[in-house]
This record gives sequence, structure tokens and C-alpha cells, in this order.
Amino acid sequence: MSDNNTPTPAAPNASAAPEAPAGNGKRRRALTALAAVVIVAGGGWGLYEWLVASHYENTDNAYVQGNVIQITPQIGGTVMAINADDTDFVKAGQPLVQLDPADAKVALEQAEAALAQAVRQVRTLYANNGSLAAQVTLRQADIVKAQSDIAKAQDDLQRRRGLSGNGAVSKEELNHAETALDNARSQLAAAQAGVVAAREALASNQSLTEGTSVAQHPSVQAAAAKVREAYLATQRVAMPAPVDGYVAKRTVQLGQRVAAGTPMMSIVPLNQLWVDANFKEVQLRNIRIDQPVKLRADVYGKKVEYTGKVAGLGVGTGSAFALLPAQNATGNWIKVVQRVPVRIALDPEQLKANPLRIGLSMDAEIDISQKSGKMLADAPRATAIATSQTQVYSKLDHGADAEVDRIVAANLGRGAPTAAAAPAAGRSATPAASAGSAAQAASQSHPG
Repeated sequence: MSDNNTPTPAAPNASAAPEAPAGNGKRRRALTALAAVVIVAGGGWGLYEWLVASHYENTDNAYVQGNVIQITPQIGGTVMAINADDTDFVKAGQPLVQLDPADAKVALEQAEAALAQAVRQVRTLYANNGSLAAQVTLRQADIVKAQSDIAKAQDDLQRRRGLSGNGAVSKEELNHAETALDNARSQLAAAQAGVVAAREALASNQSLTEGTSVAQHPSVQAAAAKVREAYLATQRVAMPAPVDGYVAKRTVQLGQRVAAGTPMMSIVPLNQLWVDANFKEVQLRNIRIDQPVKLRADVYGKKVEYTGKVAGLGVGTGSAFALLPAQNATGNWIKVVQRVPVRIALDPEQLKANPLRIGLSMDAEIDISQKSGKMLADAPRATAIATSQTQVYSKLDHGADAEVDRIVAANLGRGAPTAAAAPAAGRSATPAASAGSAAQAASQSHPG
């Protein structure tokens, strides 16, 4: 019984023994194939990283930026007209907002009247030079007359004194002769004082007019500056567009009373845009100026690709210029990878074909194959940015000088000294003053 039962369990064991190696082989082959796939994939990825990916740095933290030019009044006033609204395209010099010009016109009229009055007052100064010089001459003639009277009175007194001894001349007549001599001497002293006062007045008036003309006189120039200022105010009631662009963020309303510097609207030149791509600090090692960049905008998708170049790297991280920068010395410091903005210049022709807007999201990929460029600019910009210059405001004062010349000419009158004749007018009184000095010296040499 036991011998017959022995081979019964051996049959299944014999059949199972050959199947075990077959299952292990399949598993081994599967694991080997999977390992081979992983190795090939890893090798391919490593090869791609070494040959391709290592030559590029990319980020999706990039946004379109541009100049937002605010339109603000240079003077205060009431808004009378608004000639442009949001989304409108405007040309440089086109009037955008008009203020009430009444106050500016009144101020201009007052400044013009003050300039006319200043011209006439300066003309009076030049006219006084001649009258004061004549007074000096007149006072010198009084000195000569007083000296002649003194000499005559002295002769009369000496003659009467000679006759008083024999009784031919009374004591009273002798006293009258002495009194006449004293009066003559007093007149000489008064004439000499008059000459001194007249010379001082002449010198004072000449100091206000010497070496200049009526038009170039400081008083006239100060009044002319007020006219130019008032004239500019009349021109600034109309606010022109400084550049070509699109109107955005209009806040001004009709009838609003605005002060100088109040933001009213903005102009955005969409042909002068750039991209600020915020790269991680570990990505900046190989980024250089002028490296080529490929960009894609979310608004157009992958069907539109922009080409640009690195224009410059930021000089600080975003957190460094934040309104409330992080304070890492408080003790609860957690390392955060910082980002630095990289400015990317765009092609104006591509912007014209596919316009962008400020604030749109972009994907940027920089080709860092060439690392011979500079990380930071070491020289000033060769040419100014197109949107950083405008000639609109420089044309506002072109008519101011003509207005000043017109007012001066209208109040100058005839015979007013010119710039060349003014020094000569100042010198013309010199001979008279010299004559007065000579006369005074002569009177002092004869004290009587």
C-alpha cells in the first residue's frame, strides 16, 4: 500500500519543475528591457541637456512693459474741452485737453501793461540825465556869478573903508558894504553845495542807465520776463500729446477744476515696448547683453514668435525694490530663490505686425551659447530713447519774444538811446562834471 502511494505526489512535482525557470526568465527580460529603456531615456535626456538644453535659459515669469506718459497741466484751470478718450490713437502735438483761457489772458494783459510802464519809466531815467547835467552847468554858472559878486563886494568894502577915515562914508554905509560881502560869500557857498548835490544826483541817475539801452535795462528785462511767463500760460491752456500713442486711463471730466500737475490721462506708445523677464538668480550665470531671445505671448499662442535680444540686466531683485522689503535679520529666515528682471528689446516691425499691450504674459527663452557679452553696461547709452524726447513744448514760447519786442517798440518813442548810444550818453555828462570840478577848484583857490 505504501509503495503504491509513493509515486503519486511525485508526478505533479515533476511537471512543475520545468515551469519555474520560464517565469523567472520573462520577469528578468521585462526588468532588463525596462532598465534598458530607463538607461536609454536617461542617456537621451542627458545628451539633450548637454547638447541643447544647456544652451538656453527660459522662464514664463515675463511681462510686457512700456512707457506710460502722463498728461498733466502746467497751470491750473477749468476743463473746457476733452478731445481724446480711452483707446484713441493720437499724434504728437494733437490737443488733448483745453482749459479756460480767461485767467491767462487777464494775466497777460497785466504783464503787458507793466512792461509798457517800465519802458516809459526807463525812458524818464535817460531823459533825466540831460536835465541833471544842465543843472550841474547852471550851478557852476551860479558859482562864477557868486565869485564875481564877492570880488565886487570886496572892492566896494575896501573903497569905503578908505573913505571912512575922512568922514566921506558913513558908518551905516560901511556896514551895508560888509553885509553885501557876507551875502555874496553865502551865495557862493550855496552855489558850491548846489553843484555837489547836482553832481550826486547826476551820478546816481547815470548809474541806473550807464552801459545799457532802454530795451536791455534790468527793469525792462524783468517786466519782459513777466510777459513771457504770462504768454506761456496762455499757450499752456491747451495740452498737446507729447508723442504718438494710444490714450489710456482717462480720469479728467468736463468742467473739472484742475491744479498744475493733476494726472488727467495717459499716452502709451505701443511701438516702444519691451519685456521684463524675471529669471531666477541661478539662471543669471550665463546671461549676457545682446544674447538672442525667442518670445511667445499668451495672447497669440505658439503661432506667433517674437525675436528680441537682451538689453540689460536689473541691478537688484524684485524684493529689494519692494514697498516693504523683506527683513531677513528677524530670526525666522526662510531661503527663497530670488528673481532679477532682465530687459529684452523687441523688434519694432514685429510689434507693428502683432501689437502687444502693457502687462501681457510672455514666455522667454534666451540663447546663452555666446557668453562673450557683458553682464552690465559700462558706458552711457549712445542715443536717447525715442519716447524720452519731445519737441512739442519747446514751440510754445516762439511768439513770446515777438510780443515783448512789439510792446517795447510801441513805448520806446523817438530819440531813445540804443545799445550803442547808451554808453555815449553816460559819457556825455563827464565834460560838464569836469568843468564843475574846475570851477569848484577855482573858487577854493580864491577864498575871498
